[in-house]
Amino acid sequence: YQVPRSRFPMRTEIWTIEGRAVRTLADVAVQDNLARAFDAVPSGLRSASWRADAPATVVWAEALDRGDPAVQVERRDAVRMLAAPFEGNPATLAELGYRYRGITWGNERLAILNEGWNRTRRTRSWAIDPSTPGSGARMLFDRSSEDAYGNPGSFETRANAHGRDVLLLTADRRHGYLTGNGASAEGDRPFLDRYEFATGKTDRLWRSEAPAYEAPVSLLDAGARRMITRREGVSDAPNYFLRDLTAGTVTALTAFVDPAPQFAGVTKQLITYQRADGVQLSATLYLPPNYDKTRDGPLPFLLWAYPQEFLSASAAAQVSGSPYRFTRPGGSSHLYALTQGYGVLDGPTMPIIAEEGGEPNDRYIPQLVASAQAAVDEIVRLGVADRERIGVGGHSYGAFMTANLLSHSSIFKAGIARSGAYNRTLTPFGFQAEQRNYWEAQEIYTAMSPFTYAHQVTAPMLLIHGAADDNQGTFPVQSERYFAALKGNGKTARLVMLPAEPHGYRARESNGHVLQEMVQWLDRYVKRVPPRA
Repeated sequence: YQVPRSRFPMRTEIWTIEGRAVRTLADVAVQDNLARAFDAVPSGLRSASWRADAPATVVWAEALDRGDPAVQVERRDAVRMLAAPFEGNPATLAELGYRYRGITWGNERLAILNEGWNRTRRTRSWAIDPSTPGSGARMLFDRSSEDAYGNPGSFETRANAHGRDVLLLTADRRHGYLTGNGASAEGDRPFLDRYEFATGKTDRLWRSEAPAYEAPVSLLDAGARRMITRREGVSDAPNYFLRDLTAGTVTALTAFVDPAPQFAGVTKQLITYQRADGVQLSATLYLPPNYDKTRDGPLPFLLWAYPQEFLSASAAAQVSGSPYRFTRPGGSSHLYALTQGYGVLDGPTMPIIAEEGGEPNDRYIPQLVASAQAAVDEIVRLGVADRERIGVGGHSYGAFMTANLLSHSSIFKAGIARSGAYNRTLTPFGFQAEQRNYWEAQEIYTAMSPFTYAHQVTAPMLLIHGAADDNQGTFPVQSERYFAALKGNGKTARLVMLPAEPHGYRARESNGHVLQEMVQWLDRYVKRVPPRA
């Protein structure tokens, strides 16, 4: 119970298919003294796997800094390789300045080696020659993992004769193919690119076009002349298509219909707006079926969100999602509120941005409140929301957000917090992207804990939690103790514990119960509040 399974004592051996041990690669003791930073790793062998493009060749990583990010060294990780008969010393494929993030194998002369460093959000990809270990690595990409707009995508693979995925290459082996979400200021537009390894030149072969969201599923030949895609639209259920890029033809392969036509009348819009400090934000605005702003006036609304930390304002301002996705809720989705006469602002970005070289959470509360205020101001400005009838909710870290918003602002009339954490002293070794522990940043842990400010909560709070939540940061005691703090301070609150449910709710009965509780709470404390004259 002191360490997770990944840090148990572990022996790594190579065996024949008959079960005979050939060589022991590592015999590692319990890792109970690992450094606390996110980039910390065990000091010995890790990430052992078979090379996909060659028989009986094992590859693994080893830390060169004892696994401690605080150690100042030029190289952090080494990547080793050992082929059958597994004798002698392994070859060193590469030594890395960041942490090893895996290899996509191609052939005897080409593989893509990935590395990353969480602290700075940097990620790099290299083309290496496995036939000459330790030489000739060429940089392909060096970028911020926060920069969605600059993401070049992932290399396409296909199964080889051994049934293992390797790089899909053109016949001359000069080019590979990249596919990705294609994040942009106008929303996600998936793409297919041809990439020349020698020069880094990229040719765009195809890109999703409005008013559809279409993404590659599989390339059918090495020339990328034909591919299977999955296409959907706001009112078109996702279906698979055969797209011939040479002939310019598209052939439907499936004909799936709308599984929930009750939502067919829901309208959806990707909106952008600005926070008071100038950071651009975005959200998806949903309006209920048959709603007419002129006829029906401003609606009661539910905001459902999840904060995210960033090191740069430019990355935080990037638009995420697509206005052309086919959306049908399932489980205990907050979007079911649309059937009950509510508007829903889904996923309004709540970026927490590092300032002046500090950590993002140094100014968590003011940035959180500013983002929420900007979202509310925008839907009120659009004329679809009644400022006096708006609730807020979220799951997990979104529940934590909800409790903080009700403690530090009077923007919302009610809150719904599902499976959250409210006392950060109970997660003392970090949470989300916070790497500092409690003893290094006591003021931050205290200031960010809604439990500390239970006496300041300004609106009724519904707490829902799985009674068997095994997520390390959101044990059920979090909601139980926070509920006691709210009631002890005379606040309006309700606690619902779902029997046998983990962090995400699974049983049909549980999901139905959650939806009933959410709608009843919103009806009582949001919808029935008399609108302003």
